[in-house]
Amino acid sequence: MLSGLLPSLSPSLLSVLGPAQVGGSVQVLGTVLTLAVFFSLTVHIAARNVLGDVPRKNALGIGPLLAVVAVSLTALGVPPALTILVALVVDAAAIYRLYGVDRRYTLFVTFIHVVVSIILGVVLFAALTLAFLGPPEGP
Repeated sequence: MLSGLLPSLSPSLLSVLGPAQVGGSVQVLGTVLTLAVFFSLTVHIAARNVLGDVPRKNALGIGPLLAVVAVSLTALGVPPALTILVALVVDAAAIYRLYGVDRRYTLFVTFIHVVVSIILGVVLFAALTLAFLGPPEGP
């Protein structure tokens, strides 16, 4: 059932992931797509701030890759610290390869990407929390 809806995942991964663990294929796909857009936006902001005018297509190559790494490792039960470390290494390797910068700039863009992701993530979380829960009630 899941293999028909998620053809990009390997059969071994699908055997580990059950509907109870991942919450259904539509939710997983929505999470991956949302994270891909979020990471593409944040890496483009980071690269543009560090490197100047950069092509948008480079960010579109990094965002989906990070999204798949994050969702896959989380679904497999990899500890969060290790998932973050792997995501950082993949992020740095993708930035190095796609933007063609030296190691120093690669580390700087990766660091700024982490900072921008945290700031934008907190702001979006707060905005969505206020939008769905509303402001707190008065005394």
